[in-house]
Amino acid sequence: MIVITEHAEGLVLPVRAQPRARKPGILGEQAGALKIAVTAPPEDGRANEALVEALANCLGVKRSQVTLLAGVTARDKRFLIRGVTKATLEGRLAELLSNRA
Repeated sequence: MIVITEHAEGLVLPVRAQPRARKPGILGEQAGALKIAVTAPPEDGRANEALVEALANCLGVKRSQVTLLAGVTARDKRFLIRGVTKATLEGRLAELLSNRA
């Protein structure tokens, strides 16, 4: 299960990144985090930008509502999602993960 935590400005979503993937997309859940594959390499922040874009698209929010909080150079990252309730975010994640099955 993906552990979403509260933050003063919104919600914190843990993400496990897979840069340089052949195919981008949501891969599922791994160790309490949403696993996302991006084709961008982990150089000059390109993979992080691709992750922000992918999260915004799959969660149905604007890019400006998604901010990287921690894990700039790590695979395990924490993103701040603004303007969404916890119930809405959990629902969207459940829908994304059920579509993968």
